[in-house]
Amino acid sequence: MKYLSSRDLRNTPGILKDQVRDEDLVLTANGRPVAVVIGVDDGDIEETLALIRQARAVRAVSRMRRDAADRGADKLTDADVDREIRAARTERRRS
Repeated sequence: MKYLSSRDLRNTPGILKDQVRDEDLVLTANGRPVAVVIGVDDGDIEETLALIRQARAVRAVSRMRRDAADRGADKLTDADVDREIRAARTERRRS
């Protein structure tokens, strides 16, 4: 994977098309990654976007599961969950 700074992209925009043809790029700003640029063909855009969105959703669920396990929330019973929901709704009505 190659890295491309936002400054290089601004100064020579044609570099993006040339480099992304060979492999995916990580766009950086101030040395920190800010985006991943992947090459697509005209017919692949919608399918590629759908796959990226699906991967993001899977990552989000994995993070939520890990956070729940770290807090011990993965061990709650259905009754415990129902009590938490009722308490949160009661608190929200008070506000």
